[in-house]
Amino acid sequence: MPSPVSRRALLAAPALIAAGEVLDALLVLAMDASGSIDQDEFLLQREGYAEALTHPSVIAAIRSRRRGAIGVAVIEWGSPGGSQVIVDWMRIGDDASAQAVAEALLAAPRTPQSWNAIGDAIHHASHLLREGPFSAEQLVIDVSGDGPDMRSLRPAPIARDIVVRRGMVVNALAVAAAGQVTRAGEPLEEHYRRDVIGGPGAFVMTAESRRDLARALRAKLIREVS
Repeated sequence: MPSPVSRRALLAAPALIAAGEVLDALLVLAMDASGSIDQDEFLLQREGYAEALTHPSVIAAIRSRRRGAIGVAVIEWGSPGGSQVIVDWMRIGDDASAQAVAEALLAAPRTPQSWNAIGDAIHHASHLLREGPFSAEQLVIDVSGDGPDMRSLRPAPIARDIVVRRGMVVNALAVAAAGQVTRAGEPLEEHYRRDVIGGPGAFVMTAESRRDLARALRAKLIREVS
């Protein structure tokens, strides 16, 4: 069920969505809203996503595809089994539609989350990809986070393997300062590479801070959709 904010955004811009439309790619952005992220970091994260989605180089990458449009949905994750949709499916094919998605994202209230269930977020995202209003051959789950999978009801490697068998790809963005490691003593990027990403061409990128997020996301989106 669309959130009140995303529902208003869709009603305000009915041309952005057409049920059954075939797009170049479907992308679920899975944002970390766990307890490790304070309010200032949270705002930087939302603004970074909005900036990346509306950047001219990202729009150009989308327009370079055969159909010139992708579908995007955004979820927040954290609590075991508690990830929530904050922006339901919207179509991006030009500056105006990208701006509509960014505005819906910035307007959505923060969801209550604890920590740190990446596997459950992957599971939730896979259902969105299968049940949404659009179709595409390229189905991508894009996880960003500043910590490892810790309390998933369905651990990340298991969830990842299931969705890869369904033809989906899981990419990841590790938000980690240089030299930062998990409690197990490994770089977060390595944890994501082993336990989170999967599928043809899957990759991990790193942002060294929330302020570096827009740059990293922009590079990641271009790589995913171009």
